Amino acid sequence: MSEATKSVRVIENLFIPLSDGTRLAARLWLPEDAEAHPVPGILEYIPYRKRDGTRGRDEPMHGFFAAAGYAALRVDMRGSGESDGLLDDEYLAQEQDDALEVIAWMAAQPWCTGAVGMMGKSWGGFNCLQVAARRPPALKAVLSVCSTDDRFADDIHYMGGCLLNDNLWWGSIMLAYQARPPERALRPDWREEWVRRLEHMPFFPALWLEHQTRDAYWRHGSIGEDFAAVECPVFAVGGWADSYTNAVSRLLTGLSVPRLGLIGPWAHIYPQDGVPGPAIGFLQEALRWWDHWLKGIDTGIMAEPMLRAYVEDWHPAGAWADPMPGHWVAEAVWPSPRVHPRSLHLAPGRLVAHAGETSTDLAIHSPAWTGSTCGEWMGTGCRGEQPSDQRFDDGLSLVFDSEPLAEDAEILGTPLATLELASDKPVAQLCIRLCDVAPDGSSLRVSYQVLNLTHRNGSAEPAPLVPGRFETVRVKLNDCGHRFRAGHRIRIAISTAYWPLIWPAPEAATLTIRTGGSSFALPVRSRGPADDAVRFEPPARGTPAPITQVDPGRLGREVTFDLLNGVSRYRTIGEGGVFGEGVLRFDEIGVALSHDLTRDLEIGADDPLSAAYTVSQAYTMTGPDWNIRIETVAAMEATATAFQIAGRMVVQEDGAEIARREWTQSVPRVMI
Repeated sequence: MSEATKSVRVIENLFIPLSDGTRLAARLWLPEDAEAHPVPGILEYIPYRKRDGTRGRDEPMHGFFAAAGYAALRVDMRGSGESDGLLDDEYLAQEQDDALEVIAWMAAQPWCTGAVGMMGKSWGGFNCLQVAARRPPALKAVLSVCSTDDRFADDIHYMGGCLLNDNLWWGSIMLAYQARPPERALRPDWREEWVRRLEHMPFFPALWLEHQTRDAYWRHGSIGEDFAAVECPVFAVGGWADSYTNAVSRLLTGLSVPRLGLIGPWAHIYPQDGVPGPAIGFLQEALRWWDHWLKGIDTGIMAEPMLRAYVEDWHPAGAWADPMPGHWVAEAVWPSPRVHPRSLHLAPGRLVAHAGETSTDLAIHSPAWTGSTCGEWMGTGCRGEQPSDQRFDDGLSLVFDSEPLAEDAEILGTPLATLELASDKPVAQLCIRLCDVAPDGSSLRVSYQVLNLTHRNGSAEPAPLVPGRFETVRVKLNDCGHRFRAGHRIRIAISTAYWPLIWPAPEAATLTIRTGGSSFALPVRSRGPADDAVRFEPPARGTPAPITQVDPGRLGREVTFDLLNGVSRYRTIGEGGVFGEGVLRFDEIGVALSHDLTRDLEIGADDPLSAAYTVSQAYTMTGPDWNIRIETVAAMEATATAFQIAGRMVVQEDGAEIARREWTQSVPRVMI
């Protein structure tokens, strides 16, 4: 491991010059003696404001690395924070080009040995993989958390070719984030730069809505297009409560470089802070990784199994069990020879071990509001975002149950459904849920997947269904690790809608499932001798940023049904902090942040074209002598042929309006 803890100094702001004259703002943690005794560098590169947006997370993490003998550099991308320029979209070639220059700049600094690692979560996890595929000479290894190798299949915009309603949510948050001004104490020209950003602001959710198939827009930045482009070691990390977990197994399978995978029970959070628990000593694991690849120290990290994963046990649905019941397992290689498919065949109301001699056609036409117990697409660790007891949605679905299990069954990997089906409409949706049904009848969702059936043969060129014609459709559910206990039942539930997670198809379809040709394969795993050896240290962190919680905030989540008019209304409320953090003040810089966001979704049971969605938010930044308030509203409806999407943004400084932007756009539907 690294040398003894070093004294650390923090450079609050520095500017990194790029070849086109742009300057990127950065915050740097250095060992005090780094100029005399150069150290490797670790880069985190995201657009979320190092000054205050991620300060609470950055300080204890990058300070930890600096104390262990690293130069930790947290850079705000072009057009964000105090950096120059404009941010036009996610994951552009310009973003990667800038990162290449930053890495070369780091490697050339007198405090750096010339060896650089890159890490990040979410956006930062995406772009460290993308930059690795560009092969900058100084980049020796990456650590990617909660990320993806396939931007169309596994990001916040689409899932299975269906439009995720989080596309509007995240696009709205990006409007507020990008409307924040540069810090006036760090840039004399802050107002000029701020106004330029506000005038240029793209309407983010519409940008992504315009690309409804897996076209060149999504293939760009998807390293799964060419895994061979990545030539440096990769450590991929995910969590079952997050939505960016499938990439871990694909990276382990597709890459040929030295690689490790780690999947815990966590949501979209670094594992040292992991919720639901158990949180682990992730920074120590990261340090073992960096010491091995950046300092040449044999820490034993590459002697660890290729994949360490947490297999969850049954727990009551609708609330995080913290810690989540379960156990760690180890796989020396992935795909694992310990995992074998166990086929279960569909019979009317039942899952059976052998295919029946006769076949039965079963029809399902779910109300458009089916999915009310789905929880959030992306777990962030907030109370209430978990899937609820599935019995409500099970009652609106075709359900197939096994007999009570005679013994425990442990699964790890990708469940696969093979369905022989027909639709009465050319565009239709399919949702498949794998559930663990306890003896008391409560139903816990273990995994699921949605599919726009026009994407059944791929998302590059969707093709309409031929009404009435049966086809065989294969659906990979999300990766999962779960132990079904003896006495529990395995349930497969099939519906034709999953609201409010996805936008409905233009017509309400009836699907017919032919049981004789339909089955479900579980990735059943046998325990191995290395399982009991998986151990992690307790979480360790550097010195935290001084923070005061000004107000605890409030979270709310409710579903109501108007039985007279057949309408469902779904509302979530985050007051003070969208992710449950409340109103926070960063005491060192005197900045307080408050972020309110409300989502309202409404749909009629029998009319998918009645779907309506509004996201309203207010983001407030208060400093010693200033007050910034950003208000946005984004709304979406649809006809059978087009999405109608609109937005408004109002920005105020000390109560005076600085900018107002409005957008209205009609986007044609492409078999969605």
